[in-house]
Amino acid sequence: MSEDRFEYALRLGDNALILSHRLSQWCGHGPALEEDIALTNVALDLLGQAQLWLELAGALEGKGRSADDFAYRRDAGAFRNALLVERPNGDYGHTLMRQYLFDAWHIEALSALARSADARFAEIAAKAEKEAAYHVERSAELVIALGDGTDESRARMQAALDALWPYAGELFVGDALDARLAAEGVAPSAESLRPAWDAATNAVFAQATLTPPAAAFAHKGGRTGRHTEALGHLLAEMQFLPRAYPDARW
Repeated sequence: MSEDRFEYALRLGDNALILSHRLSQWCGHGPALEEDIALTNVALDLLGQAQLWLELAGALEGKGRSADDFAYRRDAGAFRNALLVERPNGDYGHTLMRQYLFDAWHIEALSALARSADARFAEIAAKAEKEAAYHVERSAELVIALGDGTDESRARMQAALDALWPYAGELFVGDALDARLAAEGVAPSAESLRPAWDAATNAVFAQATLTPPAAAFAHKGGRTGRHTEALGHLLAEMQFLPRAYPDARW
Protein backbone atom coordinates (compact mmCIF):
# COMPACT_ATOMS: atom_id res chain seq x y z
CA MET A 1 0.00 0.00 0.00
CA SER A 2 1.42 3.39 -0.97
CA GLU A 3 -0.08 4.92 2.20
CA ASP A 4 2.04 2.58 4.34
CA ARG A 5 5.17 3.46 2.39
CA PHE A 6 4.34 7.15 2.68
CA GLU A 7 4.05 6.87 6.47
CA TYR A 8 7.26 4.87 6.71
CA ALA A 9 9.16 7.40 4.62
CA LEU A 10 7.90 10.11 6.97
CA ARG A 11 9.19 8.17 9.97
CA LEU A 12 12.64 7.89 8.45
CA GLY A 13 12.70 11.48 7.24
CA ASP A 14 11.42 12.92 10.50
CA ASN A 15 14.00 10.98 12.54
CA ALA A 16 16.79 12.45 10.46
CA LEU A 17 15.32 15.96 10.33
CA ILE A 18 14.66 16.35 14.05
CA LEU A 19 17.99 14.88 15.12
CA SER A 20 19.76 17.07 12.57
CA HIS A 21 18.19 20.15 14.11
CA ARG A 22 19.09 19.05 17.62
CA LEU A 23 22.74 18.64 16.59
CA SER A 24 22.72 21.98 14.76
CA GLN A 25 21.94 23.65 18.08
CA TRP A 26 25.53 22.86 19.12
CA CYS A 27 27.01 24.77 16.17
CA GLY A 28 29.39 27.35 17.62
CA HIS A 29 28.97 25.90 21.13
CA GLY A 30 30.91 22.63 20.96
CA PRO A 31 33.48 21.86 23.68
CA ALA A 32 36.31 21.96 21.13
CA LEU A 33 36.62 23.28 17.58
CA GLU A 34 37.15 19.82 16.08
CA GLU A 35 34.05 18.49 17.87
CA ASP A 36 32.03 21.53 16.82
CA ILE A 37 32.87 20.90 13.16
CA ALA A 38 32.43 17.13 13.35
CA LEU A 39 29.00 17.32 14.98
CA THR A 40 27.87 19.94 12.49
CA ASN A 41 28.93 17.63 9.65
CA VAL A 42 26.84 14.82 11.14
CA ALA A 43 23.90 17.23 11.32
CA LEU A 44 24.37 18.08 7.64
CA ASP A 45 24.51 14.39 6.70
CA LEU A 46 21.22 13.79 8.50
CA LEU A 47 19.65 16.86 6.92
CA GLY A 48 20.54 15.54 3.47
CA GLN A 49 19.02 12.18 4.34
CA ALA A 50 15.88 13.89 5.65
CA GLN A 51 15.47 15.71 2.34
CA LEU A 52 15.67 12.46 0.39
CA TRP A 53 13.18 10.63 2.60
CA LEU A 54 10.74 13.54 2.70
CA GLU A 55 10.93 14.01 -1.07
CA LEU A 56 10.09 10.31 -1.39
CA ALA A 57 7.18 10.79 1.03
CA GLY A 58 5.89 13.61 -1.17
CA ALA A 59 6.10 11.45 -4.27
CA LEU A 60 4.31 8.57 -2.53
CA GLU A 61 1.57 10.86 -1.22
CA GLY A 62 1.02 12.41 -4.64
CA LYS A 63 -0.38 15.71 -3.38
CA GLY A 64 2.45 17.95 -4.49
CA ARG A 65 4.01 18.51 -1.07
CA SER A 66 7.76 19.11 -1.02
CA ALA A 67 10.38 18.28 1.59
CA ASP A 68 10.15 21.89 2.77
CA ASP A 69 6.39 21.57 3.16
CA PHE A 70 6.83 18.53 5.40
CA ALA A 71 9.59 20.18 7.42
CA TYR A 72 8.06 23.61 7.95
CA ARG A 73 4.30 23.33 7.51
CA ARG A 74 3.31 20.57 9.87
CA ASP A 75 2.44 20.82 13.55
CA ALA A 76 3.93 18.47 16.14
CA GLY A 77 1.12 15.93 15.92
CA ALA A 78 1.88 15.29 12.25
CA PHE A 79 5.52 14.38 12.87
CA ARG A 80 6.44 10.70 12.97
CA ASN A 81 9.91 10.72 14.54
CA ALA A 82 10.88 8.52 17.47
CA LEU A 83 10.82 10.27 20.84
CA LEU A 84 14.55 9.65 21.32
CA VAL A 85 15.66 12.13 18.67
CA GLU A 86 13.58 15.01 20.04
CA ARG A 87 15.05 14.79 23.55
CA PRO A 88 16.84 18.02 24.56
CA ASN A 89 20.60 18.14 24.12
CA GLY A 90 21.54 18.45 27.78
CA ASP A 91 25.30 18.41 28.32
CA TYR A 92 27.67 17.17 25.65
CA GLY A 93 27.78 13.67 27.12
CA HIS A 94 23.98 13.51 26.95
CA THR A 95 24.06 14.56 23.30
CA LEU A 96 26.68 11.93 22.47
CA MET A 97 24.77 9.17 24.25
CA ARG A 98 21.57 10.05 22.40
CA GLN A 99 23.55 10.02 19.16
CA TYR A 100 25.11 6.64 19.82
CA LEU A 101 21.83 4.96 20.78
CA PHE A 102 20.30 6.27 17.55
CA ASP A 103 23.34 5.54 15.37
CA ALA A 104 23.53 1.92 16.53
CA TRP A 105 19.89 1.46 15.49
CA HIS A 106 20.20 3.54 12.33
CA ILE A 107 23.03 1.51 10.80
CA GLU A 108 21.05 -1.72 11.26
CA ALA A 109 17.85 -0.21 9.87
CA LEU A 110 19.58 1.24 6.81
CA SER A 111 21.50 -1.96 6.13
CA ALA A 112 18.23 -3.88 6.04
CA LEU A 113 16.48 -1.20 3.98
CA ALA A 114 19.28 -1.28 1.41
CA ARG A 115 17.92 -4.74 0.52
CA SER A 116 14.32 -3.50 0.26
CA ALA A 117 12.00 -4.86 -2.40
CA ASP A 118 11.13 -1.22 -3.14
CA ALA A 119 14.01 0.19 -5.18
CA ARG A 120 13.29 3.73 -4.01
CA PHE A 121 13.82 2.82 -0.37
CA ALA A 122 16.85 0.68 -1.19
CA GLU A 123 18.56 3.45 -3.15
CA ILE A 124 18.24 6.07 -0.42
CA ALA A 125 19.18 3.62 2.32
CA ALA A 126 22.33 2.47 0.49
CA LYS A 127 23.51 6.06 0.23
CA ALA A 128 22.65 6.91 3.84
CA GLU A 129 24.24 3.70 5.14
CA LYS A 130 27.69 4.92 4.13
CA GLU A 131 27.26 8.07 6.21
CA ALA A 132 25.71 6.17 9.12
CA ALA A 133 28.71 3.83 9.27
CA TYR A 134 30.91 6.82 10.05
CA HIS A 135 28.38 8.24 12.50
CA VAL A 136 28.19 5.10 14.61
CA GLU A 137 31.95 4.58 14.59
CA ARG A 138 32.49 8.14 15.79
CA SER A 139 29.80 8.17 18.48
CA ALA A 140 30.85 4.76 19.82
CA GLU A 141 34.47 5.88 20.17
CA LEU A 142 33.40 8.98 22.09
CA VAL A 143 31.06 7.05 24.40
CA ILE A 144 33.95 4.70 25.23
CA ALA A 145 36.43 7.54 25.72
CA LEU A 146 34.15 9.45 28.07
CA GLY A 147 32.71 6.43 29.85
CA ASP A 148 36.16 5.02 30.56
CA GLY A 149 37.61 8.47 31.27
CA THR A 150 37.52 10.49 34.46
CA ASP A 151 35.11 9.94 37.35
CA GLU A 152 33.24 13.06 36.20
CA SER A 153 32.94 12.01 32.56
CA ARG A 154 31.86 8.49 33.50
CA ALA A 155 29.19 9.78 35.89
CA ARG A 156 27.80 12.08 33.20
CA MET A 157 27.70 9.31 30.60
CA GLN A 158 26.01 6.89 33.00
CA ALA A 159 23.42 9.54 33.89
CA ALA A 160 22.78 10.12 30.18
CA LEU A 161 22.38 6.40 29.53
CA ASP A 162 19.96 6.05 32.44
CA ALA A 163 17.87 8.99 31.22
CA LEU A 164 17.76 8.03 27.54
CA TRP A 165 17.41 4.25 27.81
CA PRO A 166 13.59 4.28 28.16
CA TYR A 167 13.33 6.27 24.92
CA ALA A 168 15.56 3.95 22.89
CA GLY A 169 13.16 1.05 23.34
CA GLU A 170 10.55 2.64 21.08
CA LEU A 171 12.79 2.00 18.09
CA PHE A 172 12.11 -1.73 18.45
CA VAL A 173 8.37 -1.68 19.10
CA GLY A 174 6.61 -2.58 15.87
CA ASP A 175 3.04 -1.88 14.82
CA ALA A 176 0.68 -3.06 12.09
CA LEU A 177 2.35 -0.81 9.51
CA ASP A 178 5.76 -2.34 10.25
CA ALA A 179 4.30 -5.82 9.98
CA ARG A 180 2.70 -5.14 6.60
CA LEU A 181 5.87 -3.63 5.12
CA ALA A 182 7.97 -6.47 6.50
CA ALA A 183 5.62 -9.01 4.90
CA GLU A 184 6.04 -7.21 1.57
CA GLY A 185 9.83 -7.17 1.91
CA VAL A 186 9.88 -3.36 1.90
CA ALA A 187 11.25 -2.76 5.40
CA PRO A 188 12.56 -4.81 8.32
CA SER A 189 10.30 -5.47 11.26
CA ALA A 190 11.18 -3.22 14.18
CA GLU A 191 11.76 -6.18 16.48
CA SER A 192 14.22 -7.87 14.08
CA LEU A 193 16.75 -5.06 14.59
CA ARG A 194 17.03 -5.52 18.36
CA PRO A 195 19.48 -8.47 18.58
CA ALA A 196 22.20 -6.77 16.51
CA TRP A 197 21.64 -3.48 18.38
CA ASP A 198 21.90 -5.25 21.73
CA ALA A 199 25.13 -6.98 20.71
CA ALA A 200 26.72 -3.77 19.45
CA THR A 201 25.66 -1.55 22.34
CA ASN A 202 26.55 -4.11 25.01
CA ALA A 203 30.07 -4.39 23.60
CA VAL A 204 30.51 -0.61 23.58
CA PHE A 205 29.08 -0.15 27.07
CA ALA A 206 31.38 -2.86 28.42
CA GLN A 207 34.41 -1.00 27.05
CA ALA A 208 32.99 2.27 28.37
CA THR A 209 32.47 0.75 31.86
CA LEU A 210 28.80 1.77 31.68
CA THR A 211 25.82 -0.30 32.81
CA PRO A 212 22.58 -0.26 30.79
CA PRO A 213 19.45 -0.08 32.97
CA ALA A 214 17.75 -3.41 33.57
CA ALA A 215 14.24 -1.98 33.15
CA ALA A 216 12.53 -2.89 29.88
CA PHE A 217 10.02 -0.03 29.97
CA ALA A 218 9.89 2.02 26.77
CA HIS A 219 8.18 5.34 26.11
CA LYS A 220 6.12 5.15 22.93
CA GLY A 221 3.99 7.34 20.71
CA GLY A 222 6.33 9.37 18.53
CA ARG A 223 5.70 7.36 15.39
CA THR A 224 1.96 7.93 15.69
CA GLY A 225 2.20 11.65 16.46
CA ARG A 226 2.16 11.62 20.28
CA HIS A 227 5.23 13.58 21.29
CA THR A 228 6.82 15.17 24.32
CA GLU A 229 6.60 18.92 24.83
CA ALA A 230 10.24 19.12 23.68
CA LEU A 231 9.20 18.72 20.05
CA GLY A 232 6.87 21.70 20.18
CA HIS A 233 9.67 23.94 21.45
CA LEU A 234 12.03 22.60 18.78
CA LEU A 235 9.54 23.23 15.98
CA ALA A 236 8.84 26.76 17.21
CA GLU A 237 12.53 27.48 16.65
CA MET A 238 13.03 25.47 13.47
CA GLN A 239 9.87 26.63 11.67
CA PHE A 240 9.75 30.27 12.74
CA LEU A 241 11.26 31.92 9.66
CA PRO A 242 9.37 30.06 6.89
CA ARG A 243 6.11 30.43 8.79
CA ALA A 244 6.68 34.14 9.44
CA TYR A 245 7.61 34.77 5.77
CA PRO A 246 5.87 31.99 3.82
CA ASP A 247 6.38 33.65 0.41
CA ALA A 248 10.08 34.42 0.87
CA ARG A 249 12.50 33.15 -1.77
CA TRP A 250 16.22 32.76 -1.11
